Amino acid sequence: MPSAVVSSQGAVAVLRFGRLAAMGTVAALILIAGVWASWGTAHHVMLTKGRESGTIEVTRCGAHTCSGPYAPISAGSQPRESVVIEKNVAVRKGQTYTVVVKPGSDDVVRSGPAGVLYAWVPLGGALLLASVVVAGGLRRTRAAWVMAGSGIALLTAAFVTI
Repeated sequence: MPSAVVSSQGAVAVLRFGRLAAMGTVAALILIAGVWASWGTAHHVMLTKGRESGTIEVTRCGAHTCSGPYAPISAGSQPRESVVIEKNVAVRKGQTYTVVVKPGSDDVVRSGPAGVLYAWVPLGGALLLASVVVAGGLRRTRAAWVMAGSGIALLTAAFVTI
């Protein structure tokens, strides 16, 4: 076997490994960013033991936040004249929502199934984005379809629940 053919095969193997390593790293970083973005809210909603929970009746909305009086549900929780919730498509003036109070603040996040699914929406987007990288860069179409399906299912469930 001529040395040029062996050298060419070695170069192809190195380039293939480089592509796999680079695209694998990009896909992993996208997924880590999705989990990181989701966990900021999700841990308040999912790990509720010892946290104050109650309801908020949204009475005022500004550009980025809404507020209203807080009525406690959990033992040890105190009523508040006003708590703040992030304004998004899932919060409307005049509605009442079950919420969890972020420790040490008057900020609240939605609880229950709607709150959990909404908290994980960034991960759903990351799954969709990473599926493109996995399909195109890693050439793993089955894994990409599973990731895309999971992302679509998560986003659809959040949309339907909210």
